[in-house]
Amino acid sequence: MTARKDRLKKLVKVQEQLKALHETRHAGFVAAAVKAEAEAKELIEHFDTDKSLAGLFPALYHKRINDALGRQKQNLEDARQEAALIATAMARTNMVERAYKDVRRRDERERSDRERLDLITQRRRDDD
Repeated sequence: MTARKDRLKKLVKVQEQLKALHETRHAGFVAAAVKAEAEAKELIEHFDTDKSLAGLFPALYHKRINDALGRQKQNLEDARQEAALIATAMARTNMVERAYKDVRRRDERERSDRERLDLITQRRRDDD
């Protein structure tokens, strides 16, 4: 029984690491989306200023703004997918943790039962 307990304990650790990986990736995608949005806003603000080169190269500005908004959209989609993976990893982690706790309790119960049986056996020997 302890071999199963040890395997489940290792599996819980791996599942937690996997969940942490997805959380880190999610945070990275969200940060990249925020950065792309800020870049697009900055380009839009500079587009209308007098010192801007947007009057000379409007197509270039529009392309950069569209690219930034496209990156934002893609990063938000990637973040949404990672959020789904986080939920899946969390469900798996919880399931493995429950199995580990059940095995650990069963193991402790069996060990306790063996100890009581040993005490009873020892008392019988002492009485004889």
